[in-house]
Amino acid sequence: MAEPLRLLCFDLDDTLWPVRPVIIRAEHRLRNHLDAVAPEVYRRLSAEDFTAFREARLAADPSLRHRLSALRRLVLEDALRTVGYADAEARAVEAFEVFFDARNDVAYFEGTLEALEALSRRYTLAALSNGNADIQRLGLDHLFAFHFNAEGVGAPKPQPAMFEAALQRAGLGPEQAVHIGDHAVDDVQGAAAVGMKTVWVNESGAPWPGPGPAPDWTVPHVPALLEIF
Repeated sequence: MAEPLRLLCFDLDDTLWPVRPVIIRAEHRLRNHLDAVAPEVYRRLSAEDFTAFREARLAADPSLRHRLSALRRLVLEDALRTVGYADAEARAVEAFEVFFDARNDVAYFEGTLEALEALSRRYTLAALSNGNADIQRLGLDHLFAFHFNAEGVGAPKPQPAMFEAALQRAGLGPEQAVHIGDHAVDDVQGAAAVGMKTVWVNESGAPWPGPGPAPDWTVPHVPALLEIF
């Protein structure tokens, strides 16, 4: 007999909430903060300057590509130092906190929290994300037993490290776990490659893009999982 499913792993951004408006709002709050406490930054630097700082940091340390919080802090530090703030590191930490608070101020897709509450009574839930959302700041730590991200495991999805870390943490085989996410490659194909069942959250109703294995299930939103599990 097949082993029963015990672990449901969830992607976060664009699976539980739309991420684009979150990042736009967080960037806006960051700019308001810097305009108030370090006005020379946006007075003297352009978007191209910030891109150049980012690319230089990535060239010096490619691991920053999946260490999003560290990368943003360092770029802020570069910007502050470039325009002449001697305490650039401390100011960058403060500015990042403003951004990060807003980055974890999300509006969930309708019915998502209620669905997670119901599923958490029957399964162990885990969060697996390439982003830097924080389940404690989000207030989701009572629902998710644990959370791994690309920075913590040293590699982003679809590489196997995050999925394997979740299985090891739960003490389960891949046949006892399902991964649920919106990204065809990072979520569905990445999880399938380690032997996990997969759910594609396809809010737009787009056709499966392929190539690679199709998901075991496709749902339009997280609440529809209650019809499966």
